[in-house]
Amino acid sequence: MKQLYDNTCNECSKLITNRYSTSFSLGIKLFDNKFKSAIYAIYGFVRFADEIVDTFHDKPKAELLRKFRNDTYEAIEHKISLNPVLHAFQDVVHNYNIGRDIIDPFLDSMEMDLYFHTYEDSKYKEYIYGSAEVVGLMCLKVFCEGNQQQYDSLREPACKLGSAFQKINFLRDMKSDFDERGRVYFPGIDYTKFNDQQKRQIELDIKSDFDDAYKGIVRLPKGAKFGVYLAYVYYLKLYEKIKNSTVGLVKEERIRVNDGRKMYLLFSSVVKNQLNLI
Repeated sequence: MKQLYDNTCNECSKLITNRYSTSFSLGIKLFDNKFKSAIYAIYGFVRFADEIVDTFHDKPKAELLRKFRNDTYEAIEHKISLNPVLHAFQDVVHNYNIGRDIIDPFLDSMEMDLYFHTYEDSKYKEYIYGSAEVVGLMCLKVFCEGNQQQYDSLREPACKLGSAFQKINFLRDMKSDFDERGRVYFPGIDYTKFNDQQKRQIELDIKSDFDDAYKGIVRLPKGAKFGVYLAYVYYLKLYEKIKNSTVGLVKEERIRVNDGRKMYLLFSSVVKNQLNLI
């Protein structure tokens, strides 16, 4: 039965999410059941595309990404794929009317990672939009369930949240991005000369994104708000840890929020949610 195949593909995307991200996995568990499989499918899709450009150093990355792009379009066109991740994703694309206007920029940004190692301002903004903001828009399409007016009103905050998450990832992964891939995403930043003033400027930019994003989080549909809020809280705590760390520490290790702190944030967020303080 096709339903069995569909369910199996959805389970594959769920497994990918659970293996790659404990934070997002926990956030998704807090969504209304009607949203969960779709968000798993979106995560599985973006995770595997990102894996091609970030991990397979001894493989023909450009060729693999080109095939992944073509396979994505074919899956969407034919409404089926023997790639479980793409099959689950195409189903979400059709069910929630996710257009090429937000799929193409994501794949374009993945391709940029193959050819760019430093990003000037225009390319930096283009990369963040494609690699992070449109992922938030894909999820927002799911949460709004076809309500275009609601989607339009929440579009900008969703982009800001994706932007904040991505910029924090850039700071968190600064060492590995430079050492393993030769990348520096922040415009005008020389990794070897990265200093306190530059770090503070980036942090102010991230804080502004967070503030704008929160205004949208509180207006999300009830079945999505708490899960997104928890992801926001986790990343805000990571932001605070990075902000309180020295430049030397940021350049030498991957700063993390430990599991104990995550559980505390979860329980405190549950209390806020029950008291309608979100």
